[in-house]
Amino acid sequence: MQIEEKAPHDTPFEWIGGEEPVRRLVDRFYDLMDLEPGYAELRASHGSTLDDARQKLFWFLCGWLGGPDHYVERFGHPRLRMRHMPFSIGILERDQWVACMDQAMAETEVPEALRTRLKGSFMQTADWMRNKGV
Repeated sequence: MQIEEKAPHDTPFEWIGGEEPVRRLVDRFYDLMDLEPGYAELRASHGSTLDDARQKLFWFLCGWLGGPDHYVERFGHPRLRMRHMPFSIGILERDQWVACMDQAMAETEVPEALRTRLKGSFMQTADWMRNKGV
């Protein structure tokens, strides 16, 4: 019988180190989206400014990772799929989002085991958000 190793903290939010590291992660994610040509289609789907999206993702991730529910307190249930329906999200956008987040996690030094765990969860969520075939 194999014993599964317990995560070093009760929640991913605690594991990542709280709000400050989540803020750094979100900021790096949007900075990369703005800077890297490989994320051009993803960036184009966000309009002229990233400020609103940057803040909302920070609020959302805090709660999603098991920390304070800043997003829910402000907007209610996230309803991710419904809120993203106005945007064209296909395989390319999904893959760019996950790659950009994975790069941001690497560059902000999210622990490798947590990064692997989160990347799988991010891929599942991003795939569920797709609203076009390709």
